[in-house]
Amino acid sequence: MAKILITSGPTRQYLDPVRYLTNASSGRMGRALAQAALDEGHEVVVVSVPVQVDYPPRAEVFSVITTDDMLAVCQRIFPQCDGLIGAAAPCDYQPQRVETQKIAKTGDPLVLHLVETADVVATLGANRLPHQWLVGFALETEDHRFRALAKLERKSCDLMVLNGPEAMDAMENSVELMGPEGDVLLSIEGTKDHVARGILKLISSTLVR
Repeated sequence: MAKILITSGPTRQYLDPVRYLTNASSGRMGRALAQAALDEGHEVVVVSVPVQVDYPPRAEVFSVITTDDMLAVCQRIFPQCDGLIGAAAPCDYQPQRVETQKIAKTGDPLVLHLVETADVVATLGANRLPHQWLVGFALETEDHRFRALAKLERKSCDLMVLNGPEAMDAMENSVELMGPEGDVLLSIEGTKDHVARGILKLISSTLVR
């Protein structure tokens, strides 16, 4: 059996002490994947932003806030793991400047200068050990399979889970699992628990040594 690191939830990038950029990810897919992995007999470590779902008691959970926080914790934990499932929805952009005081209304438009955050899965993939494997998630709104395959290659993943924006903060999901050649290895839909079990069965049969 494997020790699996699962990232989950939406990271936050603060604009000032009270406002932040984020997205609608709920953490439900990450929770379902953690439970499915435990049911398969694996050891599970979850790195998550605070969410409204409860992770399985047998999973070790690390709480983070920002994308940089998530990356730092994962870089510390991943060398001791066999694989990664990157189910989190890290915020892709952060403000170039974080204000120390709450931004007050002035009546004028507010211009935000944003820069890209670090790519958690790609950074871990670039430094992974020979025995380690990575499964990424791609949420796309156009050119779905093309963009998912490009992410698979860029992030050094072994599998890419492709889903759409309807998965955000939903109880159900519909996904395709793509391999390195762009072939669809599995199509599955239903509750996130059902989808997670399908994903873990494929991971266990193809990636876990």
